[in-house]
Amino acid sequence: MRYISTRGGIEPVAFREALMMGLARDGGLILPERYPDVSGRLAAWRGLSYAELAFEIMRLYATDIPEAELRRMVGEAYATFDHPEVTPVRKVGDLYILELFHGPTLAFKDVALQMLGRLFEYQLEAEGGELNIVAATSGDTGSAAIHGVRGRKRQRIFVMHPAGKVSPVQEMQMTSVTDDNVFNLAVSGTFDDCQDIVKTLFRDLAFRDAHRLGAVNSINWARVMAQVTYYFYAAFRVQEATGCATVNFTVPTGNFGDIFAGYVAVRMGLPVSKLLLATNENDILARFFQSGEYALGKVHQSLSPSMDIQIASNFERYLYHRSGDDAALLTQWMETFAKDGKLTIPHNDALFEGGRGDTAMTLAAIKDTYERHGYLLDPHTAVGVSVAQTRRDTNIPMICLATAHPAKFPDAIAAATGQAGLATHPSIEALRDKPRRCAPIPASAQHVADYLRCHVHY
Repeated sequence: MRYISTRGGIEPVAFREALMMGLARDGGLILPERYPDVSGRLAAWRGLSYAELAFEIMRLYATDIPEAELRRMVGEAYATFDHPEVTPVRKVGDLYILELFHGPTLAFKDVALQMLGRLFEYQLEAEGGELNIVAATSGDTGSAAIHGVRGRKRQRIFVMHPAGKVSPVQEMQMTSVTDDNVFNLAVSGTFDDCQDIVKTLFRDLAFRDAHRLGAVNSINWARVMAQVTYYFYAAFRVQEATGCATVNFTVPTGNFGDIFAGYVAVRMGLPVSKLLLATNENDILARFFQSGEYALGKVHQSLSPSMDIQIASNFERYLYHRSGDDAALLTQWMETFAKDGKLTIPHNDALFEGGRGDTAMTLAAIKDTYERHGYLLDPHTAVGVSVAQTRRDTNIPMICLATAHPAKFPDAIAAATGQAGLATHPSIEALRDKPRRCAPIPASAQHVADYLRCHVHY
């Protein structure tokens, strides 16, 4: 399998080079030249364990890694999860909840980042190099990335989060990791500022090469690749339970990475009728799939901070396919958006639908689901459930992605239910008395670059 850039400015590369490149050197996002058609393998795959299924899918993309090594890494990555199914599916009322929060940091990001740290380590050992990972987080990516690479040889990680704009538990999960190769930066700005700093540093090719930068945000194709598996796994479980040939998914998203993995699964042959995209008040993506207009708005703080985003990095991958895989047209679109803060493309993709779940709907979904079914939703998942309840097709099962454990957001749970102490988890309680380390920093690529120079020693 070879990989190309959405901007068309690089020669096709193998998986291992794409992995280390992160953001393409022309500023675009990396994609495979094609998506393998696995529709003829679905029956054989249904009985596989999660790790076995993940191996079968990833081996189609990581073709330059020996299969024995890939199988080892997959097995190690998913052995860190506390549920034997890794991503189990629960029936809750009329919906199916795909629980993606059984990893070390209780968020769906663990599914990819436990794998990504091992892929980096494999490649760095092979080439004898080092990597300085620069990441932006709106909450969960940071802690999941840190736990994926903490203590690993040849890797350092610099994680930026918007100061005061992540949940207290998310901040604690990041800043309580004090390994020598982990650096937390509290940026005086928004997540979009953090994300823009990452892209700015990667576009400075001289700095990027000199300091051996690597990416764990979903701009790295390997992140998306590792997330594809749970769409297949969940669809198989629900098809077995219902006898239905096709399923729908609702995906709460801010950066479009999680739902793009679902899109890849569909391109590979998974029978999905609808991908329902759910946003909070930061509804740039929902508006696009309703009107065809992709237009910047003001970032609103919400109960679901990981979705408090306006510029969705992964959306470029989708727009590349909407352009007919025309890199020149995609580049023109992105330049228009960068200049005007707005882009209009008629919405004619029947697979996608967009919906908005605001604060009131989020609180209501948490309260109603708990009172009727005794099941707690975190606020991000509640955004998805609130949208799914208004758009559900009664003839096709709806699978809602549960992206985080409710214990990460105890204040929102208490506000919704009127009860404190409902949402707890031993791994979070164990962090409360641990020392923390974090450096405040201005929302400036230059300041972050200077900080990185001071803390990298070869």
